[in-house]
Amino acid sequence: MDERAESSGTREGRGASVHQFVPALIPRDATGNHTLLLRDALRNAGWDSQIFVEATHDELVGETIRFEEYPRLAQPGDVLIYQFSTSSKVAEFLMERSEPLILNYHNVTAPQHYEVWEPATANRARDAKAQLRRLAPRAVLGIADSTFNARELVEAGCSRNVVVPVLTDAGRAARKLDEWTSARLAKLKDNGGSDWLFVGRLVPSKGQHDLIKVLWAYRRLYDPRARLHLVGSTPSRSYLNALRSFSEDLDLSGGVFFSGEISDPSLASYFAACDVYVSLSAHEGFGVPLIEAMEAKLPIVALNVGGVAETLNNAGMLIERKEPTYVASCVHKILTDDRLGVYLARNATIRSGELSLERCSKLALDAISSVAPHTARKVGPL
Repeated sequence: MDERAESSGTREGRGASVHQFVPALIPRDATGNHTLLLRDALRNAGWDSQIFVEATHDELVGETIRFEEYPRLAQPGDVLIYQFSTSSKVAEFLMERSEPLILNYHNVTAPQHYEVWEPATANRARDAKAQLRRLAPRAVLGIADSTFNARELVEAGCSRNVVVPVLTDAGRAARKLDEWTSARLAKLKDNGGSDWLFVGRLVPSKGQHDLIKVLWAYRRLYDPRARLHLVGSTPSRSYLNALRSFSEDLDLSGGVFFSGEISDPSLASYFAACDVYVSLSAHEGFGVPLIEAMEAKLPIVALNVGGVAETLNNAGMLIERKEPTYVASCVHKILTDDRLGVYLARNATIRSGELSLERCSKLALDAISSVAPHTARKVGPL
């Protein structure tokens, strides 16, 4: 037997084991971080728990087992959790298994958001929606990270659902700064101007092109030296190239910065140095960077779509449209109205507590306990 399959202890007295399945375990990824944190919470609570995958990033190879190995390691009483955010062979595998299945749903971006830029990704999104419709009726429990996502589970045929926010260690974005990144951002500030931040994959649905439009309007109306920092991986090279060309056409090449995927200390430096977090994403099932912004006490302006309002819960300025001059005026308001800033900061503190890792872990374990009870569960806080 793979040594990792026994790393959390023997099975004696443990009752049901709760194993997670995920298409790919990737560092600095919302679903990947959630999976690792839930694995740790399950083990701390007394369950044997492993992560089975189709693919693993090199940084996390020691944390996973190939999903094809599961039949060899399966034991009576196992409960399986599928972290659903895309289509995969793992979903097809789980459709053929008989163990109780918990579907932890993180949402799938609608195919039309990818159609023009990445047709292959659009097709994968369609496949994911089809797999959801097949898996949902088989699940004994659906866990959604927002009521917005829970509605999709109900529509797909999952008969029993609970809402549990994504597990995230948001405080990590304030523990350790990257000195080089902090120094670079400080040097930019020497020239004056406000710094805007958005964290998310560079894909059309995240709306980085709309943010560039707003920056153009803001620099002409309020602050000619304002800067926009776009942090996140680049799955769509064609979209990145279009964003760069668009910025140059608007004479913003010195005001828009593409940082790519960065480390946690570098991300902490951005949250510490920037003045406002602005999101015009067209599709958000939840929004982990919003939690990180709240934790960092960074004021937020966000388009009210999907699960954004539920995530923020009055800890940010929600807007209903994304016309550049309108959004620019909202950003100006949040940066200059001290009373509004104090109000939002107070709400952010409250909301951060509600979305803390300890609280959300307990909610997740309580939900899982209804499907996988056992006698070895620890009593008390994690």
